[in-house]
Amino acid sequence: MILLLAAPASAQKPEGQFRNVELCNAASSPDRRIEACSAFIAAGRGGPQALAIAHNNRGIAYAAKVDYDRAVADFEAAIGIDPTFAKPVNNRGAARLRTGDYDAAMEDFDRAIALQPAYPAAFVNRAQAWLKKGDLVRAESDYTAATRLNADMEVAWSGLCWIRASTGDPQGAVEACDKAIGSGAHTAATYDSRALAHLKAGRTDAAIADYDAALRIDPTLAAALYGRGRAKIRRGETASGEADVAAAKAVRGDIAEEFARYGVP
Repeated sequence: MILLLAAPASAQKPEGQFRNVELCNAASSPDRRIEACSAFIAAGRGGPQALAIAHNNRGIAYAAKVDYDRAVADFEAAIGIDPTFAKPVNNRGAARLRTGDYDAAMEDFDRAIALQPAYPAAFVNRAQAWLKKGDLVRAESDYTAATRLNADMEVAWSGLCWIRASTGDPQGAVEACDKAIGSGAHTAATYDSRALAHLKAGRTDAAIADYDAALRIDPTLAAALYGRGRAKIRRGETASGEADVAAAKAVRGDIAEEFARYGVP
């Protein structure tokens, strides 16, 4: 969810009102942000744009607390004040996506992109909605659009990395994973995806190195344990590889079937 920083609605404000604006925009604690945004809204001293931003910011804070009903209510309040404000439309879609209302979320992302065509976060969110609906082709298209708008958007590169690794484009996957990691996505999932791409391309040593990196971050990641196990077995380290496979199956009983779908028998 994207935060839009607001300027004060008027030139003259009491010190407390300025502080509320500051905290509503950027407080690290969701509770503190909710308190500050609520005080700003209740004071009624801001113009329509400032109030729309305050509702959007409070909605972001509620979403951070996984209180999606209140988050959606605030995003709708922001949209009601300014129907052309794309950020709360996107943010409402993100909240709906997290509650499983994928069709409504998709409608919000479509609308946010129509309002603001150069909006990479909306493309990323819509890609995630396509993934939930099982449409990897459209998800890849939206992730690609996001990277064209923001070449350093790690979440978009990470999404491309996983899609390409799982669907049979190992070289494209490695390129996307490298971009993601270069943009700061030092996550177990990203290393795991690049490892899968290396494994499918027959680069066993590179696969093991990336699975090791993923497991240093998340030692119980079943996909990384299973993938490393298969790679070790290919390299002749049968006992160690079988131990990894067994550990992976203890975490997720269906992990072998998942890898079979990826083309790794």
